[in-house]
Amino acid sequence: MLESLDTIKKLALSELQKASDMEALSLWHSTHLGKRSQLIKSLRNLGNMAPKDRPIIGKHANEIRNTLEEAYKERISHLSKVMQSASNKDMSLDVTLPGRPLNRGRLHIATQTLRRIYTIWADMGFQIYRSREVETDELNFELLNIPLHHPARDMWDTFHTNSPGVILRTHTSPGQIHAMRANAPEPIRVILPGMCYRYEQITTRSEIQFNQVEGLAIGTNIRFTDLKGTLSNFARRMFGTSARTRFRASHFPFTEPSAEMDVECFLCSGDGCGVCKNTGWLEILGCGMVHPTVLNNGGYAPSKYTGFAFGMGPERIAMLQYDIDDIRHFWGNDLRFLEQF
Repeated sequence: MLESLDTIKKLALSELQKASDMEALSLWHSTHLGKRSQLIKSLRNLGNMAPKDRPIIGKHANEIRNTLEEAYKERISHLSKVMQSASNKDMSLDVTLPGRPLNRGRLHIATQTLRRIYTIWADMGFQIYRSREVETDELNFELLNIPLHHPARDMWDTFHTNSPGVILRTHTSPGQIHAMRANAPEPIRVILPGMCYRYEQITTRSEIQFNQVEGLAIGTNIRFTDLKGTLSNFARRMFGTSARTRFRASHFPFTEPSAEMDVECFLCSGDGCGVCKNTGWLEILGCGMVHPTVLNNGGYAPSKYTGFAFGMGPERIAMLQYDIDDIRHFWGNDLRFLEQF
């Protein structure tokens, strides 16, 4: 019986050395140390042997099992090291290679345009004044000399809330009232940037949300010539020192007189092209002298103070500068568009 056990041991150790992967090792363990292995069967058959032989054979069988278990663990450890070494060799790191470049974020084209506008007006002594986007009907319309029957109040142009008289602002002009009431009767020069909302059909030229930059200057002896000179200077800073401007009469309820300002098309130099619709001019903003009613509502006496206001759309300016044909690109989050700027 002892010779039979030694034969089992010799065979098991021989086959263990042939196991070259974890799957073969698992099969070896079930064959030579599993419940149905010859060694385990020998231990179970000790009861059928002579009482005097049982201790000797049992001790010898347990020693063989312990030897095989230790050999099995050593083989696992050896194969693990071999496999790890091979893996490291395949995935070796060459520290002399240049690192992978990181994708750097960038400012959105609308933000870039806004910051350019901020810088120009800051150089001219204007401060940024931010106001709320959720407004009252009174501040958004009434105090800006927009009567109840004005079409801008129609439900198709304005986002109304469930609270009566509370809306999403349709322009940044309500900020004029906030700024005036916060500073009256001191002179002020501010720009009021922010998001506006209008319940309109989305097209290539209009969106339900858009940025706007309002401007306001109030003091004594401010005239329309000051408005023209200031805005012409802005245009030259924004579009180039050779930029030409023109003013066309217009109408806004909160300014009187009112005007639209155009800049000479910088793509065709005024000759006429598809961007300027063959007119040679590009409309960039609306402006005018602050209406006496608005001045009074803001806390300034119209008999003593005058002022001018203007409003521009940064996305529209960016569209003109970069020949962007669809305003929806600004909010589409398409990287093919955003990575161009």
